[in-house]
Amino acid sequence: MATKAKKAENAKAAEWMYEIVRRPIVTEKSANGSSNNQMTFEVLSTATKPQIKAAVEAIFGVKVKGVNTLVQKGKTKFFRGTRALRGDMKKAIVRLEEGQAIDIGTGA
Repeated sequence: MATKAKKAENAKAAEWMYEIVRRPIVTEKSANGSSNNQMTFEVLSTATKPQIKAAVEAIFGVKVKGVNTLVQKGKTKFFRGTRALRGDMKKAIVRLEEGQAIDIGTGA
């Protein structure tokens, strides 16, 4: 019985982990980081570095060496004379251990 409770607890943990890591960011600059074992993700704005590290390790099955975060402020855009502001976005640059890799092209 204890194992079923533990599995249910791990399943609940997986739900919040998928909420923290929203999507990988695929740009030319983030692609250059992959040569240094770095991946860039958009994350929840309230997520902390230990939460991001735990989520990436559990979702992708890799070892994380370190996490750097930044908040990219939203741009002011104009559309037909109307001014609008895009929302802020938090990014996490995750550095992986040597020999570890994440293939985001396959979706797995």
